[in-house]
Amino acid sequence: MKGATVFLVIFGLLTAGIGALFTTLMWDSYQRARAMHAWPQTEALILSSEIEERQLSEFIPKEYRVKLLYGYEWNSKPETGEKISFRGNPWAKEKAKIETSIKDYPVGKRIQIHVNPDDSDITVIKPDTKAAGYSLWFPLLFVVGGLGITIRAIQL
Repeated sequence: MKGATVFLVIFGLLTAGIGALFTTLMWDSYQRARAMHAWPQTEALILSSEIEERQLSEFIPKEYRVKLLYGYEWNSKPETGEKISFRGNPWAKEKAKIETSIKDYPVGKRIQIHVNPDDSDITVIKPDTKAAGYSLWFPLLFVVGGLGITIRAIQL
């Protein structure tokens, strides 16, 4: 094999491998979102709602997020949760953005939450988006392209 052929085979396999990795990650994200949308829902009551603030060092600007506590009943037991989404409540540098979103969660408001049937400690107000499943075509282009480069290089 010539040096150029070896290079193209390695390049093609790496491209296909990276595409396969991202396809797998996006597929897992889609599957998790699909499962979350199927979780049973129940009513919850906002028990506390405030803005949490942190500053990791004096050189980094402050960050803010919505800190919630909501109560619900599951299997005839009182439970509490705090997550808006699966990854928690996101931090933001703009306090105004958090002040706007905290208005959606006033104390005493009744909301619908999704409860993981396998672990009732895992609850979310907003399940993940299924957008990753609709975007799988993009990393698959790298898989197909990388394999195409590899096959074409071997045929030369």
